[in-house]
Amino acid sequence: MLAFRMPEILSREEVERIAALASLELTEAEVETFARQLGEILEYARRVQQIDTSGIAPTSHGVSTAPLDRADDPQPSLDRASVLPGAPDPAQDAGLFRVPRVIG
Repeated sequence: MLAFRMPEILSREEVERIAALASLELTEAEVETFARQLGEILEYARRVQQIDTSGIAPTSHGVSTAPLDRADDPQPSLDRASVLPGAPDPAQDAGLFRVPRVIG
């Protein structure tokens, strides 16, 4: 059930009024195009509203609200001594990976 009734078609005047509310300056061609496109959107919304959803339980979310995070289980990481030699610019003496500066 809708709180308001959708218009059957969207007139040029309504498109111009909506454009004025949004501070948009539209050409005549754009007004015609938007009137047609918005009318198609309203027609689609009308078709969606006609779908029988009486057997569907109401939901507040489109997806499950159950946590999807995995458990944070500690696992062994790669051995630093075996990984550093494959780095493009390793700081072998510090045991670190050297990366290019990215901030100022």
